[in-house]
Amino acid sequence: MSVQVRPLGDKDFFSWLGLFEGYSEFYKSELTDEKALRVWSWIIDKGHDLTGAVALNDEGEFIGFAHYRAYPRTLTADRGLFLDDLFVVSGKRGAGVGKALIEFSKTYAGEHHLKQLQWLTAADNKSAQKLYDDVATRTSWVTYEIEL
Repeated sequence: MSVQVRPLGDKDFFSWLGLFEGYSEFYKSELTDEKALRVWSWIIDKGHDLTGAVALNDEGEFIGFAHYRAYPRTLTADRGLFLDDLFVVSGKRGAGVGKALIEFSKTYAGEHHLKQLQWLTAADNKSAQKLYDDVATRTSWVTYEIEL
């Protein structure tokens, strides 16, 4: 199976939505129409920071996506790319789709003069971590959250 990765476009909503539903289910997060439409509006709004890419198989079916955004890095006085979401449908995991999406994101970062690609994952997402350990450096940073 070959994998093609390209930017998400205006006409991709319904195919993207199927993936986003799977992503929300994977993380046990309730997905409402309002949430899905808001996230989609961010992705296609050229004035918003969030954008994304989609992975397609040989038949043109959507099999994964990446959502990412540029951010300032104060200690280096430059900008990086944060990979907010990376999702591959269950039947295609381990087939190079995630790696292709990361490579696409890395190329996007380079083309936009961004100096780092960064992301996080759930501590129990061991299958994703196998890929991430192969393509990136695991850091010692600890993440904290406050829900508001």
